[in-house]
Amino acid sequence: MWRFLSTLPFYILSLPPNANAATYKPVLPPSYPLAVRNPYLSAWVPGNQVANLPTATPQFWAGQDLSWSVLTRIDGTTYKIFGAPAALTGSVDASLVSAEYTSSHSLFTLTAGPITVVLDFFSPVSPKNYLRQSLPFSYLTVSVSGTASHEIQVYSDIDESWTGQSGNTVGTFNSSFKDGLSIFELSVNEAYLYSENSESQALWGENVFASKPTSSSNLSSEAGSATSVRERFATNGTLSGATTFSDGYVVSLAHDLGSTSNSSVTFVVGYVREAAINYLGSARTGYYRASYPDTGTAVSYFLDDYTSAYSESLASDATLEQKALAAAGSNYSDILLLTTRQAYGGADITIPNDTLNTTDIMIFLKEISSDGNVNTLDVIFPAFPIWYVMSPDYIRYQLEPVLQYLETGLWTQLSSKSFCIHDIGTHYPNATGHNNQIEEDMPVEESGNVILLAYAYVQATGDLAWAEKYQNLFTKYANFLVTGGLDEPVQLATNDCCGPLANQTNLAIKAAIALNAYGKLFNASSYSDTGLSFANELYTKGLGLDSERTHFKLQYGTNVTFGNDSDYAVVFNIYTDILFNFQTFPASTYTMLASYYPTIQGVAGVPLDSRVDWSSTFWTNWAGAASPGKDNETRDLFINDVWSYMTNGLNTPPFSDRWFAVPGSGGLVGGSGDLIGGYDAWRNRPVVGGHFAVLALEGADQF
Repeated sequence: MWRFLSTLPFYILSLPPNANAATYKPVLPPSYPLAVRNPYLSAWVPGNQVANLPTATPQFWAGQDLSWSVLTRIDGTTYKIFGAPAALTGSVDASLVSAEYTSSHSLFTLTAGPITVVLDFFSPVSPKNYLRQSLPFSYLTVSVSGTASHEIQVYSDIDESWTGQSGNTVGTFNSSFKDGLSIFELSVNEAYLYSENSESQALWGENVFASKPTSSSNLSSEAGSATSVRERFATNGTLSGATTFSDGYVVSLAHDLGSTSNSSVTFVVGYVREAAINYLGSARTGYYRASYPDTGTAVSYFLDDYTSAYSESLASDATLEQKALAAAGSNYSDILLLTTRQAYGGADITIPNDTLNTTDIMIFLKEISSDGNVNTLDVIFPAFPIWYVMSPDYIRYQLEPVLQYLETGLWTQLSSKSFCIHDIGTHYPNATGHNNQIEEDMPVEESGNVILLAYAYVQATGDLAWAEKYQNLFTKYANFLVTGGLDEPVQLATNDCCGPLANQTNLAIKAAIALNAYGKLFNASSYSDTGLSFANELYTKGLGLDSERTHFKLQYGTNVTFGNDSDYAVVFNIYTDILFNFQTFPASTYTMLASYYPTIQGVAGVPLDSRVDWSSTFWTNWAGAASPGKDNETRDLFINDVWSYMTNGLNTPPFSDRWFAVPGSGGLVGGSGDLIGGYDAWRNRPVVGGHFAVLALEGADQF
């Protein structure tokens, strides 16, 4: 199949050693998701290590190493399959044949002597099944096959690197469950509730490693010194059953499959937090605990649910690939398949920990990688296309804790702030609000976001009654936009790293569309009229345009810093006008933008505005979706820029959403040492849900 060739110069393209010895489907990404279910269960393996998978080192999303090994023993010879130490007496490295990712699976095929081994790292994405989606576990299935029968044993282990604090770990082992289920639990001794380490790993709760025997396997276990445990398996093909927990030790499980030519076993890795979220001083827990309140029954159910979850994943993976291909081609499909687990893996689906009331659902989203805020509106907003397409109720359930907090009045009781809050907690999982009114104010940004998100939910579901319940709040923020949306004092917008500015054209566009959305949502035509008047000023009368009327400037009006004709912004905020067919701006606005963006294409992409040397994967997808034109050339330009960045071999973090597009000048943002095509700081953020912007144009609730 034809693929778009990278726009990067040939001399900066690279592939990891031996990458050509294996095949990669659909492409070799920066990092493969392994166990990605929530902000604290998020394990990946860098793409440049996959060619040498037997000794690769998996990582937590923030980059710290995790220990997770897989060995197979075939007719007495031990083969290193994944994450194994370089020194293991008498062992042989398996050889990678292929690596593949879908929206819910990462699959690696290796040869180990006469046997083919497939590792299937499966993190279910089941957003309409709250029980399945909320379970804080992920599967690893190891399948073996050959042309003849062989004596085969399969082994896996993890260690305290998963707990977030090495050197202070306590462990338990339990094998008294039905069907022979065996569970190890590791935790930090006397950890503080709701605490993280400096690298964003949870310190409270329990890391889980489990499996149960199949009808054709015997399961053994051991906790002990990594060297001795692995050597014992390599020598005997079984484990001693000892449970010695100490610093640097591993917990391990091994299946003896006997003589077989085709078999598989499944391991479970997870991270349980009974008190998962602190919402205004009350604990909230995972939705699944209403049905399975203890770890043993939850893990047992998770394993029993494997067949059903697997079948669902095959259908969902295929549907997403087909829809993405039809919407914008194979490069777009490659991007969405790698996006999905990451977006859903930023959230926890919760209910109250005391009542376990499943009618009281709240979803909490972590602002991963940037600053850890809770339910940041300008994180929910850029991510919302994925929820709009796959699970519209997610929009409501993420807004609920925000709106319920705002209704308490605690946000404004000591101040005159009439705009919407930025987030409901400085750092996840503490959603404790900002009663002192100290937060990162983004007045127009968040006031527009909350209205547009509410409209998106109602548009997708028809649930106007929910919006009417909070109409007083939405009216308050619409009134703020009426007075402050086109007369903007100095303030921050979503790209806060660039600093505050007055009269930001992109913000004024958001205000115009949000006012129109409010008017249509609540049948209040005067608000729509105001939004239309803003658009008329910005576009028709040219307030926001350069003198030649080719593009929107970064700032409008007089006495501004970035109001020259050469200054520009990629006005991604205009996307919702297209998505909802509001017609706030005339059609000629979009053809103007589609013609302009290609003229500012840099070496590796379009910088997000004239101040910076970097581009954004999700905002450019928004801009592309709002850029009609001949053969969708501008839309595809943006998609292909992201695909080239994703596949150029220069990056290893979980899908970073920002990369250097042009040589830096050492100015406001960026510098002359920036690597063109290299990622810029962010990792694993749920905002990549914005990649679904093009697919969202096909309609809501497509799954």
